[in-house]
Amino acid sequence: MTAKQWLRQHRLLYLWLPLLVWMSLVFFLSAQPDFPRPKASWLEDLMGIGAHMFLFGVLAVLWVRALQGQRRALFIAFLVTMLYALLDEFHQSFVPGRTADPLDLVYDGLGAAIALGFWALLRSWLAGN
Repeated sequence: MTAKQWLRQHRLLYLWLPLLVWMSLVFFLSAQPDFPRPKASWLEDLMGIGAHMFLFGVLAVLWVRALQGQRRALFIAFLVTMLYALLDEFHQSFVPGRTADPLDLVYDGLGAAIALGFWALLRSWLAGN
């Protein structure tokens, strides 16, 4: 039996462990007081926006994956991703050198929405083939 087969037999681990690991990674990153930054401020802004969109896009996909088979899984995945984003910003307000920025929530939501849109398109396309 391969590791993938074993994990698929243990659905709780297969579906929820990646989500919990990713949420832990997001929490760890938001607890860091500072990150190395490029010298150009526009590049720093672009990297920060991209990081938010990527992290919360992946989080949203992991949520919808874990909720598969649930009614309105896409909607629920988006909501819990945004709730986690809100909690993440709140958490950052207590980290020295970090601030809570409401604009980050916009980037988190945009990343989640785009990722879930791609997820839905991919699932639709795969169901049609």
